[in-house]
Amino acid sequence: MKSTPMMAIGEVAARFGLAPHVLRHWEAMGLLSPARVEGDRRRYGRDDLYRIALILRAKEAGIGLADIRRMLTTTDPAARREILHRHREDLIRRIAAAQASLALLDCALTCEHEDLATCRHFQAMLTERVGQAIATGPHTSKGEPAAVR
Repeated sequence: MKSTPMMAIGEVAARFGLAPHVLRHWEAMGLLSPARVEGDRRRYGRDDLYRIALILRAKEAGIGLADIRRMLTTTDPAARREILHRHREDLIRRIAAAQASLALLDCALTCEHEDLATCRHFQAMLTERVGQAIATGPHTSKGEPAAVR
C-alpha cells in the first residue's frame, strides 16, 4: 500500500466528515497522538487514519470513548476481551431490536388495511412488545397494571 503523506488536522477531519475539534478532543482523551511539526502543528499519518477509522467504527458499535481508550491502551488481553464481550452483547441486542423494527415496517408497507392498528397481522408483530409493557409497566397499589396513557 502506498505511503500516506502527513496531513493537517483540517484535511483529516474533512476526509472523515468530522470537525477538527473532535480530533483535538480525542487527542486530549489519549485516543490519538499525531506527530507535531513546526509551530506545534498536528500532522496525521497512515497509522493515525487507521486509528480514527477504528474509533469511528467502535462508536458506531455503541462503544463509548472511555471504553475505546481502555480497549486501545490496555496491555491485558483479558481486559480488552471483557470490554469487547460486553459491547458485543449490547450490539447483538440492538441489532435484534433493529431487525424487529424493520420487520414491523415491512409488515406495514404490505398491509392493505386503512388503519394499521386494526390489522391482526400488524398487531401480532407487536404482541411481544405489548406483553413486555404489561409485565414491566407501572402498577396500581392493588398490583394491577396502570392504564395506558
